[in-house]
Amino acid sequence: MPDKSDNQTFWEHLDELRAVLIRIVAVTLVCGIGAFCFKEQLFAIVLAPQDGDFITYRLLDKIASMTGSRGEAFAVPLINTGLAQQFLIHMRVAFCAGILCASPYIIYQIFRFVSPALYDDERRHAVRVVASGYIMFAAGILLCYFLIFPLTFRFLGTYQVSAGVANMITLDSYISTLVTLCFAMGILFEIPLLSWFFARLGLISADLMGRYRRHAIVAILVVAAIITPTSDIFTLFVVSLPIWLLYEASILIVRRTRKQAEQA
Repeated sequence: MPDKSDNQTFWEHLDELRAVLIRIVAVTLVCGIGAFCFKEQLFAIVLAPQDGDFITYRLLDKIASMTGSRGEAFAVPLINTGLAQQFLIHMRVAFCAGILCASPYIIYQIFRFVSPALYDDERRHAVRVVASGYIMFAAGILLCYFLIFPLTFRFLGTYQVSAGVANMITLDSYISTLVTLCFAMGILFEIPLLSWFFARLGLISADLMGRYRRHAIVAILVVAAIITPTSDIFTLFVVSLPIWLLYEASILIVRRTRKQAEQA
């Protein structure tokens, strides 16, 4: 049964929402200020894919050496073009890190505010959905940080139309690309959850997704090529494989969801 906070007036609910928002903002600010103070550690993580000794590059070089080829060493220095740009970027990165660190608390506070209006079975489903969505989003960010972004940066950072045209990558461009790609991959990893939701609504079926599997594979390859426009098949395969696995997992989830709905 829903919690009997239903007896609260509109203004009491509004006061409770305001308290929740204040707590969220306060914790986010504390996490952001903490990240801001640990500048060296923060940017050691953020700028790690810039280094040719990054773990992803080392693993790819080992794989390349096993096939008889040899990976090329690279170095892409970053530059700053604005007087206050580095300080502003420091604040932006610290703010993003603060949101990321505070995200479990943010989700908990929002769920705590909404849950009294839910029935017990709805609350259990909501917990599973929220937890699954958060885990998948985090997995997408990690995949982007350790695979998608390093491959993208290595290719685009070293690509030249002519030897006479040198690359000068700005710090702002680096950070913007990293944040955008991480967010995009986090959203992309919500495909199984969205598939479950649409299956619950009866909008899609496993047979429909299986019928359009070839179209989905083509779309996945196109998306992977856009995310990492490299010239080698191996990189395209590495990027598209997890997205394809997500699609296949979504088919299984949809099939199971429809069966449970039919049995209910």
